[in-house]
Amino acid sequence: MNGAFQTGTYSNIFKEIGRSETEISNRLNKVFEEIFFREEKIYFFENDLGYVLDTGNNDVRSEGMSYAMMVFVQMDRQEDFNRIWKWAKTYMYTKEGVNKGYFRWSMLPDGGINSDGPAPDGEEYFAAALFFAGARWGDTLDDSIFNYTEQAREILRTCVHKGENNDGDPMWNPQNKLIKFVPGLEMTDPSYHLPHFYEIFALKADEPDRTFWKAAANASREFLKTACHPITGLTPEYSYYDGRPFSERNNPDHPGHDKFFSDSYRVAANIGLDHEWFRTDEWNCGAADKIQKFFSETVKDKPYMTYEIDGTVIDTPALHPVGLLATNAQASLAAKGEYRLTLAEKLWNTPPRKGERRYYDNFLYIFAFLALSGNYRIYI
Repeated sequence: MNGAFQTGTYSNIFKEIGRSETEISNRLNKVFEEIFFREEKIYFFENDLGYVLDTGNNDVRSEGMSYAMMVFVQMDRQEDFNRIWKWAKTYMYTKEGVNKGYFRWSMLPDGGINSDGPAPDGEEYFAAALFFAGARWGDTLDDSIFNYTEQAREILRTCVHKGENNDGDPMWNPQNKLIKFVPGLEMTDPSYHLPHFYEIFALKADEPDRTFWKAAANASREFLKTACHPITGLTPEYSYYDGRPFSERNNPDHPGHDKFFSDSYRVAANIGLDHEWFRTDEWNCGAADKIQKFFSETVKDKPYMTYEIDGTVIDTPALHPVGLLATNAQASLAAKGEYRLTLAEKLWNTPPRKGERRYYDNFLYIFAFLALSGNYRIYI
């Protein structure tokens, strides 16, 4: 069973629902322009620096910056990629202290610091996007920030080896090879688990660390089997390493990080992309089918709410309904059931989100659009 990594062939689910290559290409370009360059854009730049704004929180996040770099490398936009990367290295990169070598997870648009701490999902997307950039556009032959491949290796070197000299904490637990929610806490976020990226890292990272990344890919795939509910396929936002929902950080302003809420949506998309690229385990197909069936049948009258992972509906609306639809549709890359084309069609007929909360929804939207059109590709 070979995925796109082995075959070089990518699924085009939109073509399966009857859209032509021209329609798909035109729609992808239109969506890209609308999200990043039109009236309700999330991307802002001046000269050689650019950033992405979380419009719901009015800050600049390593999550969004690294996501933008992945979108720009997929869309072959090197100048925009470089602007984002230069802003991140100028303002987000930590040059001293316990977090040296990591990227601050939240900044102000003027470059001021909101938080000194990092968030590991930013680092893993930065590294993957940089490896793809080096393969697609080539590296500078010097020690500048545009020697993309070496920059990616430096990020991963820090993620794995931080703490060996009592200089902080690594982003992956060195024993179980699972990504942490933040370096200093022994817990995780199921949506951070990207085994399809770790397979790339196992080929491109520093040679002594490649066995670590191969083990991390295997560990994350096994972890997701414990984190996804056996009936619904849903995961909590945060969990223990054994997959159990992590409830110790709940607060009155949040319905509960042990619930299926905003972070959790990404798991379905990740399962789909892992299957598309590598097809290592049929479990992904079953998990995708369970998620799609849950939203298409079990809660079809309440599809955009908060849920216990067993499917119990909580009376708190989803903050990001378009993002939820997008990730459920992206699961069609792995799904084999009756809803794989229905959800792809539904995404096709849904425009990008407008308004204050558009940032997160529209990233999930464009990732799904890239993936379902066969344009979320490996460059290596």
